[in-house]
Amino acid sequence: MRTIIEPFRIKSVEPLRKTTREERERLLERAGFNLFLIHAADILIDLLTDSGTSAMSTAQWAAMMLGDESYAGSESFYRFQAAVRGLTGFRHVIPTHQGRAAERILFTVMCRPGDVVPSNTHFDTTRANIEFRGARAVDLPVDEAADTQSQHPFKGDLNVAALEELIRTEGRDRIPLVMLTVTDNSGGGQPVSMANLEAVRELTLRHGIPFYLDACRFAENAYLIHTREHGYRNYFTPRDIAQKMFRLADGCTFSAKKDAFANIGGFLCTNDDRLAEQEKNLLILTEGFPTYGGLAGRDLEAIAVGLEEVLDPDYLEYRIASTAYLGRHIADQGVPIVEPPGGHAIYIDAGRMLAHIPRHQFPAQALAVELYRHAGIRSVEIGTAMFGDNARHELLRLAIPRRVYTQSHIDYCVEAILEVNEYKARIRGLEMVYEPQFLRHFSARYRPL
Repeated sequence: MRTIIEPFRIKSVEPLRKTTREERERLLERAGFNLFLIHAADILIDLLTDSGTSAMSTAQWAAMMLGDESYAGSESFYRFQAAVRGLTGFRHVIPTHQGRAAERILFTVMCRPGDVVPSNTHFDTTRANIEFRGARAVDLPVDEAADTQSQHPFKGDLNVAALEELIRTEGRDRIPLVMLTVTDNSGGGQPVSMANLEAVRELTLRHGIPFYLDACRFAENAYLIHTREHGYRNYFTPRDIAQKMFRLADGCTFSAKKDAFANIGGFLCTNDDRLAEQEKNLLILTEGFPTYGGLAGRDLEAIAVGLEEVLDPDYLEYRIASTAYLGRHIADQGVPIVEPPGGHAIYIDAGRMLAHIPRHQFPAQALAVELYRHAGIRSVEIGTAMFGDNARHELLRLAIPRRVYTQSHIDYCVEAILEVNEYKARIRGLEMVYEPQFLRHFSARYRPL
């Protein structure tokens, strides 16, 4: 059959509250036209992020009842460690309260002022943690990523020739690590091919540079390799592919709030004994003992189960198909999206859609505001507001929480986006009237122009 159904049934429900347009106008003004600052109770459909917003399974809730809350040597940690090691193969598994905590520890230990950290595209917290150390985050996407309308299947790939040139010009000693984000969130949720992972591994090995994965959405990346890359459809399961991805790297950071269905948690992995000792010492200082890392035992149990569930082929088929459904239904009616649709989100190219709004007036933020004003849908800008001069595109991300919304919710989003598209010429830009020093998009405030 052609219809892809949700491979689960609903056991518990949470009510949604509808607001009027007039209410939403007042809420936007009170929040300085920043959707991060609007109460969740005033959101109808929340596509701000897929991080920590998943619905957990009955197996995860049951596992939480086994949570061992011992401060040191928790049995929950050893079950968590076994699940992570079985998937990734890394020797050292360091739990953290979320992915950005793993990033902070990693870059604090590995980076010095003046260092350069290349990636396909750094996400916001990754870039901020690198820059906080006085190092420089450098994005090296492939040329195909510049065209949001290109159908190139792996626009998340890192430009290997550009990486080799960077190593030559900066010098190997100034590059403490190379990091690949899978999938490439800031680049439109695009996957990284196995061929690219292997090429980066070969180059970093040749120059003696550690190679790390930002593995938040490893399962979705593995499934897109399974369906798009020659040689992987018939002979490899998503788990096989994920294990191969991890075994090409020297370590990883991971937010369990994405591809582990957990509401909190993450981890940092490495095969380097010396680095692991330094990282664990810093963990104790700021997160907690290495067998809990700022997490309750019940959270460790939920992550261990989620890492198994996320690699279920039926779930991944549904996940990728439902995301593509949203993308195709708006793109086929003239809304420009980052093509082809990725795994966790659809990205509207607001720079194309609102070509009359210049970049310094934040077209993607203006579109996010209008979508909320019109339909109560919350989304997030990934463009000049988030990345400043480092922004390559003006994108509006519609991140879909895992196992949360039904087909009718997605159909509502399609209808709302198409209605906004009909009067897009009337949408006006914004002026930023307040910004903090780091990660300004979280708490910036705007006024309409």
